[in-house]
Amino acid sequence: MEDPAIRRTEAHFGGAGARTLFRRSWLPQQPERLLVVVHGYAEHSGRYERFGAWLAARGCAVHAFDQRGHGRSEGVRGHVRRFDDFLDDLDRLLALVRVEQPDLPVTVVGHSMGGLVVASWAERRRPEVAGIVLSGAALRIAEAPSRLQRVLLRLLRRVTPRLRMPRPIAPEALSRDPEVGRAYQADPLIFQSMTLSLAAELFDAAGRTLRDAGDLRLPLLLLHGADDPIVPAAGSREFSERTGSPECDLRIYPGLRHEIFNEPEQESVFADLLAWVRKREGC
Repeated sequence: MEDPAIRRTEAHFGGAGARTLFRRSWLPQQPERLLVVVHGYAEHSGRYERFGAWLAARGCAVHAFDQRGHGRSEGVRGHVRRFDDFLDDLDRLLALVRVEQPDLPVTVVGHSMGGLVVASWAERRRPEVAGIVLSGAALRIAEAPSRLQRVLLRLLRRVTPRLRMPRPIAPEALSRDPEVGRAYQADPLIFQSMTLSLAAELFDAAGRTLRDAGDLRLPLLLLHGADDPIVPAAGSREFSERTGSPECDLRIYPGLRHEIFNEPEQESVFADLLAWVRKREGC
């Protein structure tokens, strides 16, 4: 049953390059902080309903958006021309929510590909936020191409950037809850392939972001399922060792798979995240 004290809103905003992007929010009556959520590859913000509602019920104004080429936002499905477009879109949304709810501390949360976006954004843009949270961040990708394959991918991308390559995600890899997998398969906004351009940009960004982890200067919480078959937890461990963050917490959850926010233990994960955020604020 929905909490009547939580207001849900939907709207569109202008992303980089005149793209129209879709956003949604979960708003408590008296928000104490802002959380901005960046979703993963092939999914969308609507899959964060439980996450948004749980945190909104505890004083967080939660804002999420569909990244370009995803969900209800404009753009070729599973395509990006340059990785920085994702960072620019995040900047645009953050500027909007800060106008709507000024003077509140902001934490940015990214899952999987969204975690890669947030980590890269934090390293390169040096934003003024309270901290960042990365869930199953795509820093090391299972079944990643070899060095030679990446060279070929870059060459092909120059000729046919929108040529599609299959990149399906097995529903059982997401969560031990079978209902999560069934909902994922039935979701009309989910897709199963990406363009060569997106693939090249993702693999390059993952390598660059892991290499430049020492440039990160924000409080950082890394969350990962130990049994994640899509994005190995080794990437989060390596990032935590390399980071230049003044405060870095790493939490690996035994038995959990890729979508720790959709596992049966999800509320324990939510509580860990919220406790970390409150600690950064001195609450």
